[in-house]
Amino acid sequence: MDKFLNWKDFDVEPKNPSLEAQQRWRSAVSLVKNPRRRFRHVADLVKRSELAIKKQKIQEKIRVALYVQKAALHFIEAGGRPEYILSEEARNAGFSIHPDELAAIIRSHDIRALKSYGGVRGVARKVSVSLNDGVSETDLPVRENVFGANRFAEKQSKGFLMFVWDALHDLTLIILMVCALVSIGVGIATEGWPKGLYDGAGIIISIFLVVIVTATSDYKQSLQFKNLDEEKKKIFVQVTRDGKRQKVSIYDLVVGDIVHLSIGDQVPADGIFVSGYSLVIDESSLSGESEPVNVYDEKPFLLSGTKVQDGSAKMLVTTVGMRTEWGKLMETLSEGGEDETPLQVKLNGVATIIGKIGLFFAVLTFLVLTVRFLVDKWLNHEITVWTSTDALSLLNDFAIAVTIIVVAVPEGLPLAVTLSLAFAMNKLMTERALVRRLSACETMGSASCICTDKTGTLTTNHMVVNKVWITGKSLEVKGKESGDRLKSEISQVVLSILLEVIFQNTGSEVVKEDGKMTIYGSPTERAILEFGLLLGADFDEQRRHMNILEIEPFNSDRKRMSVLVGRPGGGARSFCKGASEIILRMCNKVVDPNGEPVPLSDEQVKNISDVINSLASEALRTLCLAYKDIDNSYERNIPENGYTLVAVVGIKDPVRPGVREAVQTCLAAGITVRMVTGDNINTAKAIAKECGILTADGVAIDGQYFRDWSPEQMKENIPKLQVMARSSPLDKHKLVTNLRNMGEVVAVTGDGTNDAPALHEADIGLAMGIAGTEVAKENAVIIIMDDNFSTIVNVAKWGRAVYINIQKFVQFQLTVNVVALVLNFFSACISGSAPLTAVQLLWVNMIMDTLGALALATEPPTNALMNRPPVGRGTNFITKTMWRNIFGQSIYQLAVLAVLNFDGKNLLKLSGSDATATLNTLIFNTFVFCQVFNEINSRDMENINIFRGMFSSWIFLAVMICTVVFQVIIIEFLGTFASTVPLSWELWLLSILIGSVSLIVAVVLKCIPVETKPKQQHDGYEELPSGPDQA
Repeated sequence: MDKFLNWKDFDVEPKNPSLEAQQRWRSAVSLVKNPRRRFRHVADLVKRSELAIKKQKIQEKIRVALYVQKAALHFIEAGGRPEYILSEEARNAGFSIHPDELAAIIRSHDIRALKSYGGVRGVARKVSVSLNDGVSETDLPVRENVFGANRFAEKQSKGFLMFVWDALHDLTLIILMVCALVSIGVGIATEGWPKGLYDGAGIIISIFLVVIVTATSDYKQSLQFKNLDEEKKKIFVQVTRDGKRQKVSIYDLVVGDIVHLSIGDQVPADGIFVSGYSLVIDESSLSGESEPVNVYDEKPFLLSGTKVQDGSAKMLVTTVGMRTEWGKLMETLSEGGEDETPLQVKLNGVATIIGKIGLFFAVLTFLVLTVRFLVDKWLNHEITVWTSTDALSLLNDFAIAVTIIVVAVPEGLPLAVTLSLAFAMNKLMTERALVRRLSACETMGSASCICTDKTGTLTTNHMVVNKVWITGKSLEVKGKESGDRLKSEISQVVLSILLEVIFQNTGSEVVKEDGKMTIYGSPTERAILEFGLLLGADFDEQRRHMNILEIEPFNSDRKRMSVLVGRPGGGARSFCKGASEIILRMCNKVVDPNGEPVPLSDEQVKNISDVINSLASEALRTLCLAYKDIDNSYERNIPENGYTLVAVVGIKDPVRPGVREAVQTCLAAGITVRMVTGDNINTAKAIAKECGILTADGVAIDGQYFRDWSPEQMKENIPKLQVMARSSPLDKHKLVTNLRNMGEVVAVTGDGTNDAPALHEADIGLAMGIAGTEVAKENAVIIIMDDNFSTIVNVAKWGRAVYINIQKFVQFQLTVNVVALVLNFFSACISGSAPLTAVQLLWVNMIMDTLGALALATEPPTNALMNRPPVGRGTNFITKTMWRNIFGQSIYQLAVLAVLNFDGKNLLKLSGSDATATLNTLIFNTFVFCQVFNEINSRDMENINIFRGMFSSWIFLAVMICTVVFQVIIIEFLGTFASTVPLSWELWLLSILIGSVSLIVAVVLKCIPVETKPKQQHDGYEELPSGPDQA
């Protein structure tokens, strides 16, 4: 097939394919029976181009509003503001500003109008909300009615009848319907009512069945995608309502909500800055401008759809839904379609070449039948005499030729990929993995390397302080008794300082509700706050008199969090916590047992470093807590050094159950697992050994040394690299880039904003659903909803299952194609008639297309799939093993059917007026049962035991049972329409026996070796043989 097809035309990148490649394969595809159905799951390049222009115009409009506002404001002042009339419902609810007026102020960044209303507090009064307590739950319906819901206009989903309409656009089916109608007209005229109706009516009923089955399959598939889309849109934010902090869906936000923003969040609606620190917003998704924007009291406007790049803040929601510019922009993003997957494109190429061969045979069959018909008339001296019966005969020959095209053009091949991917994506969603793009599931099956985070992915992310070093003492922390013991070991002054560094330097909150305490914040923050509460402190009491001057939130570059607090007696105190080595370098003093800061000697630094390494080697995450007092001459800048070390805490984050087994599964599957973490090198090595990632000959390195490697060192050492500690996001990006350049198919996990470049660069970006920020999720193609490494392995397994299932389906469909084409063609040449009628061929088409795809493309994965290396880049999709099975089964089926066709009457002692009809029915029945048993054969292309797991695959069993039951109905009860006659039990048994012999043929074929030349990869695994799954 490679000789007939230019595969370069059908070669596209799995991620972000170029426009040229997309246009090239589209122009190479020919013989499409039904473009509406075939290209339903393919990007509409024309519409996408139109939407890109529309999006550009909206962004240009936003840029004008953001950056050319002064002239506009002068114009508004000169001409007066538009008048807004408030509704009766709004006035009764206590609102005193029109939704459109509020939206216009935010959209145009009209700071003068905002100040004229009294700033954020004045707007809060106008929308009747307290900036401290937020909205009341009871007000939500009224606010939604007056100001609108936070939802965007979406393309309406298709109903079932639209899928029926799409299925009816098949050109070959339309031609057959015309033939059927003409056949009915001519048949009634020549043979009378109702006999003349049967042939045409049979074709119409068959077409109706094909359309209904096709539409039902497509409709169910669309419902699966709809469910996936709904899951993708689930984004939650933290708000204050009724004075309590809580999580709500962004779609439940209303005007007046107080939203808490932190690094990596997407701004969920238009709003005004209430309070916060160092807030930096990335507006590129909205305006197209890459320069980040600082937001503060004098520049307080926040727009929906933008991203928090740094800092934290509280915002007042002022505009929601389609009144926001983001809402209008979302309309342009909801259409245009999703990029096609490489497998879809490849199978469009396969369908093209097979379609051309099928068209050639169909035309040839029609010409042979027509020539034989004319020769017979000429030999009988009837060439000048034409009757309606002759016309009907030619029409039937034409219908058979068209039906051969129906069978020969494998329209279902590319669609089977979509069906298999949709099935896999839905199953993965139940297994806590949300696949955001079709191609991701397919690509994951080829992954040869996984670069994974440690915290929350390999570990549980349920952190607790396990050990603490303070004033030279190392103490174990276990339960309330430990808190009491710790308090007895240190002085009251030291305890007071410790509680200050814990509670005053945190971005989290402790909320008391119904006697229970809930901590909102990161797992690390929660662990430290729980430790502080264990010491008997009260969160509200500790923070009541705080006067925060400046905050530097934690991020993966700084690896620390700092806060500057004004002191009641004057001056300020800076608190800092973070990565132990980094904080220790910032300290020149340490707290002594009396609570006094004393100089930190080199020997003490060495001792403390030993403590840190000792804790890290126990797989504990280490953090240092420090402070610095500043006199009245300070500036509002957080100092970078001169701190006093208070404590070193060791935080236990246990390895998740099943992770070690999952890592071993990956290694057996030829997938290298690398840990990339921001933690201490000793902590990373301890966890990596526990997980089975770090082996005796593996390399573990600190990020700062990795950065200094030359390109040659990268090439030499990266294959052996198993752990990278204290890595920055740029280190992760550099590692991913180098691995891809080495030919690896790389999957990488990430949860932070700064992981976005690595997630975007990788072949498969995997964002964490629990710990991941919205920025990380947006740049990922798969979201691991439970943050569990074992789930990643499941995704790889399902990705491999998709690939092997499509191979099974292609093998099955090509076998049916070869047999149907060759049987009808040679029969037409030799005997002058085709043994399989149009109605029968339509039924065969349904078996091999829609039903075959359902049976074979939805098989669940087996564990044996993970006992072989991944599919390499550029591997031939149709392998030698597949060709062996296709030709072997085709030869057997053709031999049997040819014997029946040309000598069946003699062999079976058939006589009488219905002998020909009985023989043709037997041939049709035998042909169908050959396909039924070959479908079972196709479940495993390499191994003899094809029944393994069959009885647990209910879809496969349902398809098999339906096929056999309907075949019985066609033969025994629908003979008038299907040109069949009832068969005796002996002939039924014969059909089944001949079909079942294909199981024995398959065993013989599988004993014939297929030549392979395995190559050793850099990791010691053999490259995937050209044969299919060895399971």
